[in-house]
Amino acid sequence: MADTLDEQLTKYLTDAHSIETQALAQMRTAPDIAGDPALAQAFKRHLEETEEHERLVSERLSARGGSPSAVKEAVMGLGGKGFILFARSQPDTPGKLVAHAYSYEHLELASYELLIRVAERAGDEETAAMGRRIRAQEEAMGERLEGMFDTAVDASLREKGADDLDAQLLKYLADAHAIEAQAEQLLKRGRKMAGDERLAQLYAEHLDETLGQQMRLEERLEAHGGSPSALKDAAMRIGALNWGAFFQAQPDTPAKLCAFAYAFEHLEIGGQEQLLRVARRAGADETVRVVEGIIAEERAMAARLAASFDVAVEASLAAVGVTA
Repeated sequence: MADTLDEQLTKYLTDAHSIETQALAQMRTAPDIAGDPALAQAFKRHLEETEEHERLVSERLSARGGSPSAVKEAVMGLGGKGFILFARSQPDTPGKLVAHAYSYEHLELASYELLIRVAERAGDEETAAMGRRIRAQEEAMGERLEGMFDTAVDASLREKGADDLDAQLLKYLADAHAIEAQAEQLLKRGRKMAGDERLAQLYAEHLDETLGQQMRLEERLEAHGGSPSALKDAAMRIGALNWGAFFQAQPDTPAKLCAFAYAFEHLEIGGQEQLLRVARRAGADETVRVVEGIIAEERAMAARLAASFDVAVEASLAAVGVTA
């Protein structure tokens, strides 16, 4: 049985609340492991905003006769705590934390872009206005984090001598290669379940770019006397396959996939921007040139995905039988 547009809007609100639950789990711990006072303050400031976001979404959900999903809330809450444990275990915690937070802000941003579009179609201006208000704050936090990539790298490399920069560059290159391995798997699955020919073509085109990026990163690793990390690459590929299975299980795959792909592009951008800064400090001019080219491609893909949100919403609504 097909859902109505109102029912779909309530589901989008439920998803938004679950995402804010995970954001809260992250923001409550992030200041303590940020490794820098300015980073910690940015996370503290956004914690206050996130608490307001959770309240606003909960109120709109209640006003529409809905309620948070206990299962989704539990899964997302554990996911937020799980990432904090992962970040805390890394020797470059500030960098990993900032890259992930930068990506997550763009997942939230994309989710509200989709929510706003469904609310407008349903004629619910109050929900649409709430979405625009939150979207603006998520966008602002993303910009603040982007302005702190230098700070994150400083905090990650603190107490490491200049002689260790070459070793750090190899680690950052290996991490970047592992992320591209995950991107490859996501895009391969994504083009098959895009739900729209235009979205499928977009994923296919970026898959070609991603394969080229992997080759260029491998070449830079070899030039610096290193090689890709088989363990990291395998772990990231498995993660991508798990995400693919998750998306296939969703009735509104096109929108969720587009939002996640948009966020993942920003995870790649965050990682590459930090790699770029390490390469500059190490005086690795050719690596700097290669990474600058990859960043340009990732930013272009992110812009194309943002321009496809309307297409993704229409495809998702059609997939669940909503025509008006």
